[in-house]
Amino acid sequence: MDPHDGSTVTGSGGLLLRRWRPEDQPALLRAYDDPAMRRWLAVQVTGADGAAAWLEEQRAGWEAGRRFGFAVTESGREGELLGNVVLKELDLVNGTAETGYWTTAPARGRGVASRALAALTDWASTTFAEQGLERVELLHQIDNAASCRVAEKCGYPLGRVIPALPPAYPLDGHVHVRLLARAALTR
Repeated sequence: MDPHDGSTVTGSGGLLLRRWRPEDQPALLRAYDDPAMRRWLAVQVTGADGAAAWLEEQRAGWEAGRRFGFAVTESGREGELLGNVVLKELDLVNGTAETGYWTTAPARGRGVASRALAALTDWASTTFAEQGLERVELLHQIDNAASCRVAEKCGYPLGRVIPALPPAYPLDGHVHVRLLARAALTR
């Protein structure tokens, strides 16, 4: 039994977050064969071996309790991939984690990213708050206006700007910060 009980998480509008499965490999490769994905994501997935390695990283992250990646789908259409949302860099000693997300080209403009991020944030708060999770950060490149809108819509205000780290991160970045309810009450 998974101690983090994250087999599925429901979001608004019929959104369903579920753990990644090996049979998601073709949909994962189609998602990464998108110019927007190549532009905004530092990690790229190409070929069957690359997709298998990425999916294994998701499985191993769950097993290690350090990375909780979800395939974003819709209830009743779990095989149709809409995106990815992840809680990573979980550090319960310091009460912090990082989140990230991406959406497939057909899912963009439908509120999928914000609904998925809201569902993940609720899940993380419920699952890890008693263990000390208080702060979740969301990072994106400074020119990614869509990610800025999603972050702010989901209660992750801009916390600071960080300098570029070329070649992987050629531009400055935004760090958005969400304090979870328990942290907000104790401050």
